This record gives sequence, structure tokens and C-alpha cells, in this order.
Amino acid sequence: MNNIKKYLQTRLGFFSLAVILFWIKTYIGYQAEFSLGVEGIIQQFILLINPIATTVILFSIALYFKSSKKAYIALLFVYAVMSILFFSNVLYYREFSDFISVSTILGVGNVAGGLGASTFALLHATDFFYLIDVVFLIILLASKKVTMDQRPFKKRYAFAATIVGFTLFAANLALAESNRPQLLARTFDRNYIVKYLGLNFFTAYDGYKAAQANQVKASADESDIDGVLTYVDEHFAEADAEMFGIAEDRNVIFLHLESFQQFLIDYELETETGESLEVAPFINSIYHDEDTQSFSNFFHQTGQGKTADSEMLLENSLFGLPQGGAFTQVGESNTFQSASQILGSEKDYTSAMFHGNVGSFWNRDNTYKSMGIDYFFDDESYSFTEENMLEYGMKDKIFFKESIQYLEQLPQPFYSKFITVSNHFPYPLDEANVDFPTATTGDNTIDNYFVTAHYLDQAIEEFFNYLKESDLYDNSIIVLYGDHYGISNSRNESLAPLLGKDPETWSSYDNAMMQKVPYMIHMPGTGNGKINTQYGAQIDSLPTLLHLLGVETKENILLGTDLFSEDHDETVAFRDGNFVSPKYTVEGSSIYDTETGKLLLDPSEEVLAEVDQLRENVSTQLSLSDSILTSDLLRFYTPGGLVTTDPADYDYRDQLERMKTVNEGLGTAATSIFNQNGNQSTVDLYKTNAPELLDTPEMVDETQPVETENPDIKITE
Repeated sequence: MNNIKKYLQTRLGFFSLAVILFWIKTYIGYQAEFSLGVEGIIQQFILLINPIATTVILFSIALYFKSSKKAYIALLFVYAVMSILFFSNVLYYREFSDFISVSTILGVGNVAGGLGASTFALLHATDFFYLIDVVFLIILLASKKVTMDQRPFKKRYAFAATIVGFTLFAANLALAESNRPQLLARTFDRNYIVKYLGLNFFTAYDGYKAAQANQVKASADESDIDGVLTYVDEHFAEADAEMFGIAEDRNVIFLHLESFQQFLIDYELETETGESLEVAPFINSIYHDEDTQSFSNFFHQTGQGKTADSEMLLENSLFGLPQGGAFTQVGESNTFQSASQILGSEKDYTSAMFHGNVGSFWNRDNTYKSMGIDYFFDDESYSFTEENMLEYGMKDKIFFKESIQYLEQLPQPFYSKFITVSNHFPYPLDEANVDFPTATTGDNTIDNYFVTAHYLDQAIEEFFNYLKESDLYDNSIIVLYGDHYGISNSRNESLAPLLGKDPETWSSYDNAMMQKVPYMIHMPGTGNGKINTQYGAQIDSLPTLLHLLGVETKENILLGTDLFSEDHDETVAFRDGNFVSPKYTVEGSSIYDTETGKLLLDPSEEVLAEVDQLRENVSTQLSLSDSILTSDLLRFYTPGGLVTTDPADYDYRDQLERMKTVNEGLGTAATSIFNQNGNQSTVDLYKTNAPELLDTPEMVDETQPVETENPDIKITE
């Protein structure tokens, strides 16, 4: 014992203690917090040793200081920073099942529009474990139980420690490569890098890749677009003759169903009293409506950019980036050929985005200008109060209500999108707005999810009622879509019993199927609605919409294909390189039969060949999308008829007054609903039962109940 104490009094001894503590913490965190897919004794061994090398390398920095005091302070500083990084990844992974990229860290200012409560909701009582070792080391020195070694530390020993770290890393990498060949060259999945080489290495490698991407953009030239054009030409799917132009000249209204998953469609939650209640009765009615083309096998394809990634997919038929958010990384600087730009050029559409949160959230205020969006109504356009706000912005019912003053002034035809926020993690809702029971899984996130989804459903119904009252409804195409999952993979096993599934048999296949989100194209008066079973995803939304509006897309760079086309590509690529097709669902090295969900334990050579071809197709699509964004390739190609836009020409200040001025200047030629209504506002036509507005009688829809108290409902704080 005395020998150990004496060793700790040396600089190398304290260094060794720090390495051991951080190693133990990291390994326990790996096992407790992350789903890394560790299989077999070799992978378990690699996971055990992978924190050591980078920890030794980083901690050895402190050994180079001549001053004893500075050396110990440097070691504690590096230890604290690495601990904070590790704990931040723990919290991030709990919600997103992913690790924090350097781009996300650098862009945190653009995604900070209300992250505090979400972070707090992710905390566990045992989380002190991830920071208590930092406190322990500080106390150990402060209490003089371990004194700082004042003796000079030879640089060759510091250098030797660094060399030991790199040697250990080389051995770790060699072992990883033997188990997973071309680990860094082929994988889209960060889990593999962390599993084999550790979280510290992932962060450094990710930073290197981000810097490399910047260099790639600077070195790109016109020839780099050739491969993209070849792919788009070969991948093009001709429009269905009966569907092409069926919604020509109609207004386009996208309704963004925040965190709304496909399993909520027709879902009934059983209460503690045995009563079954529809979570989303109105959205269900639209899903089954005779004027709605609904899709039962439609998937989100978002990555770390989540909601912003879904916008990139829907607005441009391009994926988000493999690390971070494309909006924050390239949204301000890149050239785009978005839905707004295409429709503005081809059909003289006016475009507008509505979002009751700060405009800088996900860098929307800059990215929308790059995408040629005429108007963006953000928090500056809404009247925020403590009562009408949630963490991520204005409550949906009030948001829709306050948006009407702007919507009614938009020249028709218009292209618009309304981004809702109430059904957003961690799914809080004040008691006055709750009129649906919580689930009883014991996981507050899951239990409250049904409550806020029901609130969203009510808000959508109120908006539809306004569209009908204001005469916008019949001349519009209304697209309802889910942006991404609401319940993360880490919580799916807790959700499983509510879906009639056994948590013990829950698999990666089930996780893949949970990435389905609603996609409904509602076209009043067409009468040709049905529930389509073909596989599709967000990348396919734009080519589908353009064809419905009568826009030819042969020359446009769109990586998806028309959902109604006979030539539609039904392979759904996920951002991590996994995929779903009508025949096979592939998660890592696991191959499932999509129809049955059974794992193919011994796939035939024919099956493996098919899967390899699909994997190659997915890799090509993702790689081309990444090249377009990272190299800004669209600056080298302009399809015929597309009018280029300059972000500097867009100004999102005083927008209401500017629209009014434009409409007044047009006189009788003005096409807005306000002008077509005899220059009378339609705001009063909007009826809502939002309790925050009950003190204003004209805002209450007397046909709907405003009583929200229910003895069967339990409010979860």
C-alpha cells in the first residue's frame, strides 16, 4: 500500500491514476449508454482496450510542462474537457442514437433555439458517475493526500509516454482492421468507429473529415458534376401520365408533422379503464380520404440534422450530410435548386416558410435565402408570451392562428410550409391543453408522446377548417409529412408492448420499420385517393410533387424518383448506409426478409449478390449527394428555365407590409385571398379552442369543446 501511495506522489503515478479512472469510466459508459452492436469476444476485447490509447496520448500532453503546477493543472484541464465531451455524447446519444460531430459542436449556436429543457429531460440520477472522478482528482490534490511532484520530469519520458500511446493505438487499429476491413474507408456508421477505435478518436477523425470537406469544396471544378448528371439521367423515372399535372397551378401547403411516426396512424391508446382512444382522429381521416394519396411504406432519411435534414430532402431531393447538419454547414454558402426556385421559375409561384421559433434555429434564416424562398416568418413575426410558448417555439394552435395574417396576403399560386413544434421531444404540454391520457410505460417521453401528438392532430384540424372557410382549400394541394422519428431506437423496446410486440424479440429490423413516417398528398376534388404500398422516402417527395404540378424534371438534379412512376426506385437509403427495399432490409451485416421480418441466417449466394448490388446503389446515391453538397457542385450546372437567385436579394424584415404594398400596387390583378375576399381579412374565419385565447371570444370555435379536464387523464410533470 505504501508503495502505491509513493507512486501516486510522482507525476507519472498521478498520470497513471488519471488514465485508469478515465479508462474505467469510458468502458462502463460504452456498455451502459451506447448500442454499439458488439458481437463476440474479439469485439468485446477491442471495446475494452480502445479508450486506453487516445487517453494516454492526450493526457501525455501534461507531462511536457516543466512547471510541476502547470503540469498538474494541464492534466486536470484535459481530463475535465474529455469528461465533458464524453458526457455530452451520452446525453446526445440518449435522444439521437448517434454521436456528436465536430460540425454539430461548431454549429451549436445555430441549433440552440431552446435546447435547455430537452437536455434536462435526458438527465438520469446516476449521471453524477460521469463527472465525479473529475471532482475526486481535484479533491485528492487539494487535500494534500497526493502532493504535486516538484521534481523535474524529463522530456524523453513524456515523449516515451506519447509513443506508448501511439503504439497502443496502432495495435488497436490493426486488431480493428482484422475484424472490420477498411473500417475508415467504407462505413457510414459512427457506431463502428466508436466501437473499434473509441470516442476520442471518432471526434478527432470527424474533425479531420470536416476540414477535408472544406478543402474538397475549394478544389472542385466543372467536371465533377458529370458523374451526378449521368446518375440522374440513368435514374430518372418518367411521370405517370394520369398523375402528371393533376394539381397544376394549385397552391402547395406542406404541413410538417413534427416527430410524428407512421405507427400513430389509426393507433388507439388503451387507457387504464380499458377504453381505446384514437390518438390522431383527424389525421387518420385525411389518411383514408378519397382525395388523399397516402403511403404506408414511406420512410424518413434524416441524419444528425433531424428536422433540417428533412427539409433538405423535401426542398432539394438531397440528403443531409453524414456529420452535422447541412443547413448549418453549407446552407449559407452553397448553390441550391430548390422547390421554391424551380416553381418560381417554371410556374411563377411565391414561396413562404412559417416557423414559430427563432430564425437562426438550424441556420434557416440564411439557408432559406440560398434556396430562393421569398418569405420566412419566424419568431419576429409572432407574438410570444409565457403562456403560448413551448421549448421549441409557439404552440401549434396559436402558431397556425397567427400565421393566417401572412398566409392571406400571399400571391397565388404559392408554395408554403408550416413547421409545427408542439409534438417535439421531450413532449411537454401544460395542463390546460391536455385532453388525452398519457400512456403508462413508465418512460415519460413515450407516455407524453401520445398527448402532444393528439394536440398536433387538433391543430391540424383547425387549420383545415380555416382552409375550407377561406376558399383556399379547393385550389390547394396539401402535403402532410412526418419529419423524423419521435421515439428513438433506445426507447423502442419500452414502446414495444404498446405496439403488440415482445421487447425480448425486438430487432434491428423493427428499428428500421419504426423509421416509417406519414406521407399524404391531399388534393381536394380529385377523388382518386388510395393507400399506396410502394416503398418510398423523403428523397422522392420533390420529383413527385413537381410532376403533380405539371413540371418536367428531366433536366433537374433530383436524386429521388416520382412515387407514382412505374420506374420509381423503391430502395430506401438511410443516412448511415443501411437500407430497406421491398425484398430486403439491411442493418449493418444483418439481412432481413422485409415481408416477414425474419433474419436470414444463412443467405444464399444469390441473395448476397442482390444485397451487394443494392448496397452499392445506396452508397452511390449517398456519395453523390454528399459530393453535391460538400463540393457545391450545383454552381456548375443550371437546368434550362431555372432562374438563378442571389441570397442578398432576400430580406425577411417587415414582410407583411411589403406584401401589402405589392398587392395594393397590383390592384384588381392581385391574387391573394385577402384581395379576392374584397380586401377583407380572413383572420376571423380561423377558429381555435386554444385555452390561451379564450379571453378573446371571437377566437373561440363554439362548435368544439373547450373543456379539457378529464378524470382519466394523469398529467406528468
